[in-house]
Amino acid sequence: MKKIIRTLTAVAAGLALAVPTALAPPAVAVTAPAGDATRLELPRPTGAFAVGRDTLHLVDRERKDPWVPAADRELLLSLHYPALPRTGTPAPYMAVPEARALLTDRGQLGEYATPERVAATRTHARSGALPRPSAHRYPLVLLSPGFTLPRASLTTLAEDLASRGYVVASVDHAYESDGTVFPGGRVLDCKACEQVFPDGSLHRVSDGRARDMAFVLDRLTGPHSAWRHSRLIDPRHVGMAGHSIGGAAASATMAADPRVHAGVNMDGTFFTPIPEGGLGGRPFLMLAGDPALLPPDFPDTSWEDNWPRLDGWKRWLTVTGAGHPAFTDWPVLGDGAGYPHPETPLSGTRSQQITRSYVGAFFDLHLRGMPAPRLDGPTAADPEVVFHRG
Repeated sequence: MKKIIRTLTAVAAGLALAVPTALAPPAVAVTAPAGDATRLELPRPTGAFAVGRDTLHLVDRERKDPWVPAADRELLLSLHYPALPRTGTPAPYMAVPEARALLTDRGQLGEYATPERVAATRTHARSGALPRPSAHRYPLVLLSPGFTLPRASLTTLAEDLASRGYVVASVDHAYESDGTVFPGGRVLDCKACEQVFPDGSLHRVSDGRARDMAFVLDRLTGPHSAWRHSRLIDPRHVGMAGHSIGGAAASATMAADPRVHAGVNMDGTFFTPIPEGGLGGRPFLMLAGDPALLPPDFPDTSWEDNWPRLDGWKRWLTVTGAGHPAFTDWPVLGDGAGYPHPETPLSGTRSQQITRSYVGAFFDLHLRGMPAPRLDGPTAADPEVVFHRG
């Protein structure tokens, strides 16, 4: 398997009318096998609310899949939301086939943890939990993972945002990751990889995800919502964040859909350029890893090229010691398994503290109108975070 890093337009080998179905059953929880080390665990959310999680399968009957044209476009969503404490059952992390694909694509972590152990990672959400009663609706944040990665790779961020008072929809885009389990026990592999890597047409991924997210918004906020708790969502306050090519999809989605009011690119090349005319004055955060960790042979100028096109509130931040995976759960799992993770020297704990703090502050400011002083400039509390422009 191959994986894209932000600075590459090439590939670093070895890293690598719509009809909703009923709620898809969650992935089967598994127990760490006898003889395996202690159970892995994601960081606890920092917000005040308990977190619930639903799984939703969507099928767009009006659009064929861009990678498998004989199939309708399918998406699988994890929906995290503020919940009543102690309702529902513990939510599983991911299915074993997804964990196995991750370990195959992720360096040497497989020498430290089995697929079963990764799949059994403890989360802090509960499946089927009752929504927290509230007089107000919650802003919606869409999350799109990196190419070849499942939506579960952004679980720590999703749980944290939900605990702070957001509904969060993390999306698996069919055929854009390996080992992703869809309803009916179907395990979908990365057909997109076979098509975009040979010719470098990676913009097809971010362009397609923009269409996916427009469809998700239709099904979550439209007059006939596919989600049973859609009343929780405030459609007037919608944001999107993504990792790697999911970050490129965030700006591509904003360019195509005015319903998305604020966006975050976490270490993703802008394979779909921001339009010359900008994003209609809407705010955008660019949050990148440490430039010192980037391979020198494949310079990526897309951030420099697209920065002037951002015509609203904007920030460009880098995180010292953070490699490309630092904005996902991967370093957290590596820490728990005792894997040193050479791609990202900054610890998983610290990587996620920074990711959750800055992404959360951005959405608090632009979707909820709350003060966010950490976005005003460098702070001694976060010495790793460097403000580059804006």
